[in-house]
Amino acid sequence: MSPQLRFPDARTAADVLTFASRAARLGDGAIRLRAAGGTLALSAAPVAPRGMGDDLPTVLAMRFVPIDPELVCDLVVDAGALGAGDGAGAVALPDGAVSAAWAGISPPRGGWEPAGSCTASALEEVARVGMAEVARAVPTDAGEEIVRTVRGQVWGRPAPELDGVIAGAAFAAVGLGFVAGEETAAVSRMGTWTRVSLRRGHVLVRAGNPTGLTAIRRTGG
Repeated sequence: MSPQLRFPDARTAADVLTFASRAARLGDGAIRLRAAGGTLALSAAPVAPRGMGDDLPTVLAMRFVPIDPELVCDLVVDAGALGAGDGAGAVALPDGAVSAAWAGISPPRGGWEPAGSCTASALEEVARVGMAEVARAVPTDAGEEIVRTVRGQVWGRPAPELDGVIAGAAFAAVGLGFVAGEETAAVSRMGTWTRVSLRRGHVLVRAGNPTGLTAIRRTGG
């Protein structure tokens, strides 16, 4: 029998499967599952760099749901491989894990400072315009490199309607189903990270693709 996650009710399990089905269509199709203290953090990366030299920003979408408080796990699986379990509140996991470079990135947990707000309607509009722009700019027979270049140009661009947050945040919020009805999303910042918080989830953006090298400093006498 495949390993399973068990949730308090059928509605929570269905919520997890809905998030997974949306994540399967965006980005690399992977989903990270981290459980501790009775909460399961679901995360996916609709936009993320593939390695050094890739200018795509990192855009993570996160949603939190209740789960068995005794469960502790941290795994990355194919989002499309999650399915209904053997009970109303169960979700079946695939037998194996997958790798995703973005899964090794941990956004800050504290120290966030308020940095403005944006409306749900603005997120929807920025996502709609961006998706149309990508569709127009990418030929039907375009290779992956061209597609990634266009997506980087469109989704990495700051959007005035979002208080300067890049358009990729809107793409993630709409694509993962965080935008539902009218609300005002809070924008926070911490270092190189920006967070857009909605009732249904959070979108976290790290600008650029740091190499991990530190600045040169003087040594010796």
